[in-house]
Amino acid sequence: MTNRLLPLLRTTTYALRGGFLVRPLLISLALGLLGAWLSSLEESTPLLSAWVPTVLFPSHADPQVAQIVLATIAASIMTVVSIVFAMLLMTLTLASMQFSPRILLSFVKDRVTQWTLGIFLGTFVYCVAALPAARTVPQPFAPIATVAGAMLLALMCVAWLIVFIHHISQSISVNHIVDRIARETEDVIDEIMPDARQHNYRAEAVPFDGNRQELLVANAVSGYIRYVDAGQLLDLAKTFKLRLRLLRRVGHFVPAGVALFGGAPGERLDAERAHALRGAFDIGPARTLQQDVEFGVIQIVDIALKALSPAVNDPSTAITCIDQLGRILIRFASRSTPPSLLCDPPHVVRVIVPWIGVDELLDTAIEQIRHYAAADIAVSLRLLRALDDIASTCSDRRILDSLLVRAQRILAGSAQHLSQEQIERLRQRVGTLESRISSGAAQLTRDEADPG
Repeated sequence: MTNRLLPLLRTTTYALRGGFLVRPLLISLALGLLGAWLSSLEESTPLLSAWVPTVLFPSHADPQVAQIVLATIAASIMTVVSIVFAMLLMTLTLASMQFSPRILLSFVKDRVTQWTLGIFLGTFVYCVAALPAARTVPQPFAPIATVAGAMLLALMCVAWLIVFIHHISQSISVNHIVDRIARETEDVIDEIMPDARQHNYRAEAVPFDGNRQELLVANAVSGYIRYVDAGQLLDLAKTFKLRLRLLRRVGHFVPAGVALFGGAPGERLDAERAHALRGAFDIGPARTLQQDVEFGVIQIVDIALKALSPAVNDPSTAITCIDQLGRILIRFASRSTPPSLLCDPPHVVRVIVPWIGVDELLDTAIEQIRHYAAADIAVSLRLLRALDDIASTCSDRRILDSLLVRAQRILAGSAQHLSQEQIERLRQRVGTLESRISSGAAQLTRDEADPG
């Protein structure tokens, strides 16, 4: 039961952290409780009201003034909240139409927006919670210190509204949008791939024992694989004495009824155990950035493709996207992919987990942009520069060869659309990449020959 609750808790926490529910709700509840507690404390400790200057309240004994101030602030704040929501919805609509619907997740996770909603709603709840304390019967009481706190919160809301308007004006800038997506993707890479790439080694696939029949377990609900708890799968595989092979990686869509993983020997895999193993997967209707590096790349590629469309024709935005894609690819190529073969005890393979590799991520990041930018010399040159930047930070011969192949595809695809002069500029850029790769390969050969 505990093993199943941990992935569920992680998924729920991730989903709530990225919405307009948890943080604004917690801030609102905290300020509401503060208003109720402060007004109650002030009634039991009248000395608190003496600290409030008489400039704010010439008469500390008039509860009607306190009622008017609290009610006015509460009503005004709700009006401002309506304006804030309208601005937010307008921003989300413009961003989804101009760039890509997939980037809405980044806007929803924005902490400044969450804090804005929380502070405004919290100020309203604070005033409503403190308002019953200001009464005329049976004994007049004016919570002066509590009202002073409401006035301070109102001033804070005015200042925060200015900050929010400035933040929104920046949030709809494509540079900030793409940079935020790139940073979030790098955070995912740092989390699932913390180790630097140390050697050029590719683990060979481990075949199943032919004498042990593999039983395929079907997916229960259609959706994208958003998270795989490899540790839980390893523990369950050891407990059940199974070898598991995942058939789809994170980010893939798995319809209900399609095989999700296989286990051997099949006679040890009953319905109860299959249900427990399915609990290690988080499958939902939309991809997330829990473990899905490719999803971050796809979001940036979508923006670049829309910028290259004839209706938009904005190559500068596409170039900005390429720069950020190069940044992500450099980080990804410098790290060791998560282990695909999970063993317990050592040398006994229990779980085989597929992960996206450098070649697949390069295809996602480069190929579509290369195809639609074949007639644009500026975008094609920037693609080649991005490949050269990746090559300058990489020593893996397989990755370098893959970069060169993609550079040659860019050159070949543009040959039918550009002039000879422009083609020559592309050839020079490809030649620079070839020279870099050749010199890097020669240096790598010398290092292998003389490790000391």
